Amino acid sequence: MSFLGDIERFIATNLYPNRVAIAIGLVVLLVAAIVVARRRGWFAAARRHPGRTGAVVVLALAIGLPSAWYLGSPLFIRTSLNEPAPTAAPAASPEPVPTATPTEGSTAPSQAPTPTPAPTLAAPRSGTFTGADEFHFGSGTATLIETAPGAWTVRFEDFSVRNGPDLFVYVSPDAAGYDETAIDLGRLKATDGSFNMDLPVGSIPTDAASVVIWCKQFAVQFAVAPLATEG
Repeated sequence: MSFLGDIERFIATNLYPNRVAIAIGLVVLLVAAIVVARRRGWFAAARRHPGRTGAVVVLALAIGLPSAWYLGSPLFIRTSLNEPAPTAAPAASPEPVPTATPTEGSTAPSQAPTPTPAPTLAAPRSGTFTGADEFHFGSGTATLIETAPGAWTVRFEDFSVRNGPDLFVYVSPDAAGYDETAIDLGRLKATDGSFNMDLPVGSIPTDAASVVIWCKQFAVQFAVAPLATEG
């Protein structure tokens, strides 16, 4: 799908910023085409062969409408989700130290419980989303949190992104965005809101440099949040 991705990027970076002028031009071309068709009798020819004309129209609609819906519907379909923020693992409770049983006539020494050390968790890393271009916008923050030893979550706050047909979330070692070695967190939960996405069990994001919103279908980056240690 890299070819389709190149087309999508060309539209987003070259055509979308000039969308108003292009829309006006298309309307002018449509009116001109209708005038030419009437003068050359194309409409009359279509009426003389209703069967062929109907077949062509049905075929065009059968191909065009599903394709247009798949590609265009994400532009106006939005989803929202709000979840509580994840919590880190609680500190461990003290464990009593076993003592010897006192013999008759003796007194056992009192000993304070020895606390079990709390797990050491990595410091959170966060960043602010920016879109890849004017069309692929993105805003809000992403924070990579170790909630328990070896368990990681990305927290999205006040998040919003342009919808797409196949958006996934990645934790990438490249601060600029997607990389083939990035960790796949799965399909994006929502286009708007504050929510959590867990990294797969066993993931080791020690080299994580960004959180990426990536269109897997067309291999196009929508937004990226470079990560930095909080504090």
